[in-house]
Amino acid sequence: MSITAVYPGTFDPITSGHADLIKRAARFYDRLIIAVADNRNKKSLFSLAERIELAQTVLADFENVEVIGFDTLLVDFVHEVSGNVLLRGLRAVSDFEYEFQLASMNRKLAPEIETMFMTPSEQYAFISSSLVKEISALGGDVSEFVHPAVGLALQRKQS
Repeated sequence: MSITAVYPGTFDPITSGHADLIKRAARFYDRLIIAVADNRNKKSLFSLAERIELAQTVLADFENVEVIGFDTLLVDFVHEVSGNVLLRGLRAVSDFEYEFQLASMNRKLAPEIETMFMTPSEQYAFISSSLVKEISALGGDVSEFVHPAVGLALQRKQS
């Protein structure tokens, strides 16, 4: 049986924490789809097309990883790509309550899709896209937290 996992998020921008989780998760699934959400409720720094392109650049070396944008209900997207698993990252205990609520709702909507949680590697546990954007906007060095292509894209957006 082939297992396809879907890792959804806005990835605005994709960070080294995201990439580390993807690298570690890719070992366990036949196919791992990075589902870049077009969330109209969030004000994104990067367009959907830019976020997809950055993720594709960062993840180019992973043969079983695909990057796809979506703007539908998540469980509908998982069905469209024949997914079996929803992959979610938990950075801190504060993430758990929200993620538990999402997992419960997704299970109610699509009981055949399982949600799996992964925690970040310790060196990435504090990194978030929001913090990276804020540091970059204030002229700070984000090279330790993002791929060089993302760092350049952030510089272009901030100038």
